[in-house]
Amino acid sequence: MIFAAVFATTGFLLGSEVYTHVLSLHVASQVWLVVLTIVVPVVGAVLGVFLAPLAQAIFETELNEVEGMMERLAPGQLVGGVIGIIVGLTFAFLIKTVFFEFITNSGRSGAYIANVVYIVLSIFAAYLGGRVGSKQTLPKFGTVPAALKPEAMPKIIDTSVIVDGRILDIVESGFLEGPLIVPRFVLRELQLIADSLDAMKRTRGRRGLDVLAKLQEMTPIKVDDRDYDDAGGEVDAKLVRLARERNGKLVTNDYNLNRVAQVEGVAVLNINELAGAVKPAVLPGEELHVAIVRDGKEPHQGVGYLDDGTMIVVENGRRLIGEDTDVQVTSVLQTVAGRMIFAKVKRSTQVSG
Repeated sequence: MIFAAVFATTGFLLGSEVYTHVLSLHVASQVWLVVLTIVVPVVGAVLGVFLAPLAQAIFETELNEVEGMMERLAPGQLVGGVIGIIVGLTFAFLIKTVFFEFITNSGRSGAYIANVVYIVLSIFAAYLGGRVGSKQTLPKFGTVPAALKPEAMPKIIDTSVIVDGRILDIVESGFLEGPLIVPRFVLRELQLIADSLDAMKRTRGRRGLDVLAKLQEMTPIKVDDRDYDDAGGEVDAKLVRLARERNGKLVTNDYNLNRVAQVEGVAVLNINELAGAVKPAVLPGEELHVAIVRDGKEPHQGVGYLDDGTMIVVENGRRLIGEDTDVQVTSVLQTVAGRMIFAKVKRSTQVSG
């Protein structure tokens, strides 16, 4: 209703201007002048009423899109965008004040051209200022900057961490603080895994959904709707980009994603590295009690595991499969997959065997 009234009024006024500056100069009959004085503004008002629904639909579509973009922006980015728009409009006004005086002195047509150029320049400057400003992260007033307050830095969780499940114990113990963010595209990937035709993948996906539900009960989780169509289906690239834009840390178990994020300058919290760091140190010469559960790669080797899952390769331990024995550590190897301990059966055990 408001759009119809505004467009009808605008059409009526434009019709009056067309009659005054165009038609009245070419019509000599007084009768036609009187008729056109009434008809032309009325026709303009009717056209305005008919155009109002189309303009309203376009306006509402663009408004919804702008609202969606604003919801996806962090508060600091939103403030930065507003500041950028103000700076852009100020810059455009200064250009108009300094340079456009030369154009307006050329008469009425020059003034018209100057106004059109000023409108176009203002739109461009406001758009550019808003885009540049929204990419800047501004600290909240009265708060400690994120660089000085690590616990406030958001943590972006990837699919491998959710499926792994150890994040539940880490969050419960209080070692992982700050806002936890799960991107919408990670949820989609998790859903695809849960709906996979492969039984193993389907089990992992459903386990991930259960872990996510338990995690929501323990701590607030924010779902980020931001997506990056230009990245295609590369979830890793989207995670790195999101972590950079949110000034956050990436929580992952993926070795390749870890390396890519480090190259891109994004901080990473690798749960595998955390698990390796908290394992008790084992030194050569130390004695351990272990159960030999299977044979190793070499014919004489036996393999056992510590309580934390660390593999122990025991020399001459194949004959002791299914038994508990005391071993002595000979060396420790740290690999990408974790830590591996090499040991030999204690001499007293060898003699008694």
